[in-house]
Amino acid sequence: MEKVGLSAQHEHRYPHEFSGGQRQRVGIARALAVEPDLIIADEAVSALDLSVQAQILNLLQDIKGEHGLSYLFIAHDLAVIEHVSDRIAVHVSGPDCRTGKCGTICISSRATPYTEALLNAVPVPDPGHPRPAALSGEIPSPVHPPSGCYFHPRCPYAQAICQQQSPPLTDVGPNHLSACHFHEQVGRFRIR
Repeated sequence: MEKVGLSAQHEHRYPHEFSGGQRQRVGIARALAVEPDLIIADEAVSALDLSVQAQILNLLQDIKGEHGLSYLFIAHDLAVIEHVSDRIAVHVSGPDCRTGKCGTICISSRATPYTEALLNAVPVPDPGHPRPAALSGEIPSPVHPPSGCYFHPRCPYAQAICQQQSPPLTDVGPNHLSACHFHEQVGRFRIR
């Protein structure tokens, strides 16, 4: 309990007596109890306010170094992912659409349209900063996925080939793969 920032007195509390951040700490403590090599964290901080998010992310980084852990960290917020990750794989309900080292994914203009949308969704603490247009269209059904590229019904770059062929995973730079027919054009709709 102490490793995750809780005291011994927390041991006898009921779940409803913990804050959201404390509940995350309890979850981390439970995961550490079995001495894992890998922790899978699915949207581990998405329901927390920013200050508590930062505390939990820093705690996860400290624990990673102290215990030699690996994380499979699943989230929609690329700012969070960038903080905790060495490598990133961006998925759109299926095979990899983009993989690479953290800085390459978050900085490179050679993205996929879905990565571009995720990057545009990262909040900027400036009220004058332009807001990106939301993606249009419906999210495709994973049970009945569209033909070709899974993202084409919502993609601002989509052309006829996107409806017909799934894009191959292509090497677009050192340790950086991308699956988009038009990865060289991606960046036109990027706000940052």
